[in-house]
Amino acid sequence: MVKKNEDLGNGNYWITLVAKDWQDGPELLLKPAPNLFEPSKVYQDALLEAGIPYTQFLVEDLAAEFDRLVTIGVSFTLKPSEMGNVKMAIFNDECGNQIQLVEELQ
Repeated sequence: MVKKNEDLGNGNYWITLVAKDWQDGPELLLKPAPNLFEPSKVYQDALLEAGIPYTQFLVEDLAAEFDRLVTIGVSFTLKPSEMGNVKMAIFNDECGNQIQLVEELQ
């Protein structure tokens, strides 16, 4: 969930995200905006071209998280798949990044 969303002017925002059930936990800062910082855009484009996710998050139940995200309209480029000792899925964050979700298998 969004914790901070501050307009800094000139199309720049200070946006942080936290877990809904742990609002005083770690905050994820979304920056820099690739469209406003060319080196970041070059890096983002290279990751997309290589098929490498921008980042990944560990989840406890990939099937449940996949279903929840699909229900709210998230588009996946890789549906949940087993690969070795993990299950993983990849979605597009609509900002030009692919995000990987991983569940460790026991």
